Amino acid sequence: MEPGRLRVVVSSLGRFWAVDLARQLQARGSLTRLYTAHPWWRIEPELRAATATFPWFFGATRLLARRLPRPAVVELEFASITTFDRWTAGRLQPCDVFVHLSSVGRNSAARAHRLGARVVCDRGSTHIEVQDQILRDEHERHGIRYPGIDGRLIERELKEYEQADAIAVPSTFAYRSFLARGVSASKLHVLPYGVDLSMFRRRPKEDRRFRLIFVGTYSVRKGIGYLFAAARPLVERGLVDVWLVGSRTDETRDLLRRNKNLFVDQGPQNHARLSWYISQADALVLPSVEDGFGLVQAQAMACGVPVIATTNTGAEDLFTDGVEGFIVPIRDVAALRERIEILMDDESRRKAMADAALRRVQALGGWNEYGERALELYGALAMGTRREAQ
Repeated sequence: MEPGRLRVVVSSLGRFWAVDLARQLQARGSLTRLYTAHPWWRIEPELRAATATFPWFFGATRLLARRLPRPAVVELEFASITTFDRWTAGRLQPCDVFVHLSSVGRNSAARAHRLGARVVCDRGSTHIEVQDQILRDEHERHGIRYPGIDGRLIERELKEYEQADAIAVPSTFAYRSFLARGVSASKLHVLPYGVDLSMFRRRPKEDRRFRLIFVGTYSVRKGIGYLFAAARPLVERGLVDVWLVGSRTDETRDLLRRNKNLFVDQGPQNHARLSWYISQADALVLPSVEDGFGLVQAQAMACGVPVIATTNTGAEDLFTDGVEGFIVPIRDVAALRERIEILMDDESRRKAMADAALRRVQALGGWNEYGERALELYGALAMGTRREAQ
């Protein structure tokens, strides 16, 4: 099947990577429709003609999330998901392949099958049961109450995994989590995300301070406490600066307060500014305990910054340990500190790794390569045995 004749519909509650996927499909003449709860005014102009939006429930949930008690927010979030799914199912256009981000495809995927389409469940993290267990264990380690993933959401996703013709995940780490839960390897496909190489690029470093940067939500999941533990003696000796770029969470309020002298909180930054912040660092540290694919790793590499990440971030799909960065076990403070000290003490090696990181990410091809691989998968599915329209 010629790429331009393949009809693909994408469904996603928020932006996530779905907009990047839609953009790639449109460039290849294959985007039939993008269904999203993202507000119309925040959709890129070039995608608007192909986009249908349903922002009401999702927008209200985001506005009220910090004002309502947790149980009420959980109910709103679940209602937002199920309502959007039903809305999509009621408007779904005929297509060859229907791609939905996990949790919003229970009804719409069933409708797609009745229309004769193949269904791809696109999951950005590990298997939802694996994710829930890792996060439960991690919260217990820190003595922080874990609310758990809504059981209804887990049930929805398990049904989606079952009904999908294919499950796309962004990393080998995520792939292995599905295998561990008994999902057939023949159903799983690894599609690592891309990076915008025009936006993320090396910029001049404006001082000579050795600096670490963390980008993401300051959460238990992202392992922020392990960064503090690894960096503490180096910061206290005046050898290292630590920048945090991202947003705070209630669960780590006390952790951040106890370690407030170890870091500079730069707050959330848009992509246009993030490239500059990353370029001021000598290494990006991503100590996550569960991260389907830490996209910030590729963004740092595009800025010529080596990465120190855990095995649970998708790092192995991006770079080779010891060449463009370092990959360490989760929760291993000693290993984190050792790799930081290597880069701190050996400037020539750090520069070599920085150059290697830049070459590596440029060779990966950015979002274009992601689009090519996704379309190849969708084409293969569409050319397979078709379901009979009902």
